[in-house]
Amino acid sequence: MAGAVLTAAAAVPAHADTLRDALEAAYRGNPTLEAARAQQRATDENVPLQKAAGRPSVTTNSQYIEFVKSSSTSLIAPKRNVVANLDLAVPIYSGGAVRNGIKAAETRVQAGRADLRGTESSVFSQVVAAYMDVIRAEALVALSANQVKVLGVNVQSTSDRFEIGDLTRTDVAQSQARLATAQSDLESAQSNLIAARENYIAIVGLAPDNLQAPPPLPGLPDSLEDAVSTALVENPDLIAARERAKAAGYDIDVAGAARLPTVSLFTGGTYNNYLGSLESGAVATSYPQTSTAVQAGVQLSLPLYQGGRPAAQERQAQARSSAALEQQIGAERSLIAQVRSAYASWKASQAIIESSQQAIDAASLSLEGVQAENTVGNRTILDILNAEQELVQARAQLVTARRNAYVAGFSLLAAMGRAEARDLGLGDDGPLYDPAVYYDRVQGKWNDWAHDPDPQTQSTRTVDIPAPGAEIPPSAESVTETPGN
Repeated sequence: MAGAVLTAAAAVPAHADTLRDALEAAYRGNPTLEAARAQQRATDENVPLQKAAGRPSVTTNSQYIEFVKSSSTSLIAPKRNVVANLDLAVPIYSGGAVRNGIKAAETRVQAGRADLRGTESSVFSQVVAAYMDVIRAEALVALSANQVKVLGVNVQSTSDRFEIGDLTRTDVAQSQARLATAQSDLESAQSNLIAARENYIAIVGLAPDNLQAPPPLPGLPDSLEDAVSTALVENPDLIAARERAKAAGYDIDVAGAARLPTVSLFTGGTYNNYLGSLESGAVATSYPQTSTAVQAGVQLSLPLYQGGRPAAQERQAQARSSAALEQQIGAERSLIAQVRSAYASWKASQAIIESSQQAIDAASLSLEGVQAENTVGNRTILDILNAEQELVQARAQLVTARRNAYVAGFSLLAAMGRAEARDLGLGDDGPLYDPAVYYDRVQGKWNDWAHDPDPQTQSTRTVDIPAPGAEIPPSAESVTETPGN
């Protein structure tokens, strides 16, 4: 379990961030993730909306009427009237529209939850990439700064030897050119570091502070076949596509119900009050000033012809269902390609790590040999500069390979459906978000006047975080000890 590793206690320097800290911060305050949770709550509300269509409805209306001029043929001439009506309707049968509408809504809730899982994995993948980008950028700045320092000493040494006639002006110019190039590379590396830190702030919501080596990634597959088979069962995007295709099937039945009869019970009452204004032209004749009436019955509605509308709606639902089924296959194809690509990238990065380490060892020996041979006149200053450059390039390649291996490994876990908060053992800062809690609270609501508090922003703002610089922590200076996969 990844959680076992990410939760494991590790001795880290004071004021240092770990990958777990970054994941926790993003889980609690990333706006993309918070928006996805809110969208899922909106999806949950489709269930009570569908259920409401099958529940009783009660309506009332009232009127106050002033009869400004009564009909000349009327024998009874009220001057004013108050009327109140109360009606109750109870649907009994709707051709299956309500039942299938509820099933479709519930199925889409499951699809939405899978989408939320996918968003969570995607955000975590971005966090891991941003975290490793900062570590890589810091290491490359450290390499570049060290190279500037080494070449500065080299230029000084070359100049001293030129003064005593041991070297030529060409040797000095070559050293100065390499130093200028290294200084340019350092400026570029520092700019990339600032960009990486800004991206980290945008995703995590906090400034990176002496990021520590991430823990090894557990749960990685033993083979490509294991990775693909696991992903086909647990990948949230594929699960969401399957649930949406299932919900589209219910939509066909909902559309077809429009041509079937509906049955409902109804009852209602009416109250009239003429407010003492009901008069008659006949002498000594009086009428009641109030009246009431109550009625009840059964209503059967059988559509005979609707201009072809039900058939068109059913065909439309069938076409959308066909599209959902094809999208499911498309999601499956994309997933298989994603898993295979991530697996290949992970394996290739591991191989590059091994070859880069061998290249560093060889380049170090080569540099030592060239420097020794230069002292006896068998090698030129350019040979030394080239050997130093090869060593720097090998170290930079190792740093990048280790970053790529970790990111590819985590991407592989995400594609397999194993890179969510529950898998990573998060939750020290509070309980994990459970979409079922909101659903269980609202899916059986009957009250028309139920009201939740107005929404407030949950994600973390970064406007008050100072712009990051290009300074590097002490841990970045040992670039050959950058964490592996």
